[in-house]
Amino acid sequence: MFTLKLMLVSAAFSAAAAFAHGDAPHAGTARSFDASRVEDTAFGREGDPAKARRTIRVEMADTMRFTPAEITVERGETVRLVATNKGQVLHEMVLGTPDELRKHAEMMKKHPGMEHDEPHMAHVKPGASGEIVWQFTKPGVFQFACLIPGHFEAGMVGKVTVTSKPQRSKESS
Repeated sequence: MFTLKLMLVSAAFSAAAAFAHGDAPHAGTARSFDASRVEDTAFGREGDPAKARRTIRVEMADTMRFTPAEITVERGETVRLVATNKGQVLHEMVLGTPDELRKHAEMMKKHPGMEHDEPHMAHVKPGASGEIVWQFTKPGVFQFACLIPGHFEAGMVGKVTVTSKPQRSKESS
């Protein structure tokens, strides 16, 4: 019985270590794009890096702010978001709807060591940069945030406005 308990405790610690923030090899690094694994979300989908029309640079600071705090993209546009951590502590950039980010921030408070390898997230160590390539498929107002416990609550949130793509008139063709 003691051996079984020891094995269960050991397995739990191993699983927790697998989700530790910041030290995983993928944390803040570029992902390889696989079109067959792309999933649609309420705020868009993973973008093909070869189709990124522009790069938007966002700085993260220990003042718990993003600079710029607001970005605008066109519906259907694929952008490369480069998040640079100018601070001394780990930060992250996570895209989502306001409700999803709020719920995820609450979950992170309960499980602070949790890490994910999702295409809409970049975990960035101090002095490093991370990248998200994203296609914004729906118009609306979305957010990006740092969900490390305490950061979201301190106001480390930005806004993404996705505008409808301008329609070309027949005369301009």
